[in-house]
Amino acid sequence: MTQTGLANADVTLYESWVVSQEADDWMAELIKQTPWEQPQVQVYGKSYPIPRLVAWYGDPGISYGYSSLAHPSLPWTELLGDIRGRVSRFCEHPFNGVLINYYRNGQDAMGWHSDSEAVLGRNPTIASLSLGEARRFDLRRRGVQRIEHSIELTHGSLLVMRGATQHYWQHQVARTKRSMSSRLNLTFRWIRT
Repeated sequence: MTQTGLANADVTLYESWVVSQEADDWMAELIKQTPWEQPQVQVYGKSYPIPRLVAWYGDPGISYGYSSLAHPSLPWTELLGDIRGRVSRFCEHPFNGVLINYYRNGQDAMGWHSDSEAVLGRNPTIASLSLGEARRFDLRRRGVQRIEHSIELTHGSLLVMRGATQHYWQHQVARTKRSMSSRLNLTFRWIRT
């Protein structure tokens, strides 16, 4: 377990949260069974595909939206239900949805943002499970351009962000020119209805 020690942040990394062979099995099954989408976003009147594939699973009626994208929920699969249960018990926090991001290579990325949508509530708990190729997770204080802290998200690790983190900090998974294989990131959250 590693805590960042950043002010106004509660960010903890649990390396090897799931053993490698089980993480391998989860990743292979999720890549195969998930109906991946690549939504388009509007930037200055032009439409661009987001640089990754995504899928949103949740309890009935639980949809999720960000960056003008709306995701109606897919029903939980047996595997995702089992993973959700384990993550929820470990975090001692309920989750009613998971956003899965599929980074196919180093050019797939997630830009700077905070998970601060109103439907997540004031101090959301976000549990982020990484499967596959390790990627760097950067943190910067809101309103500041400089990266203040980076974490290597390895295969089978679980990153948990709690408390006021989303009010004061932004995070990203940046593009890289290095040759990289694929990665899945499952971000479990509680959506208020």
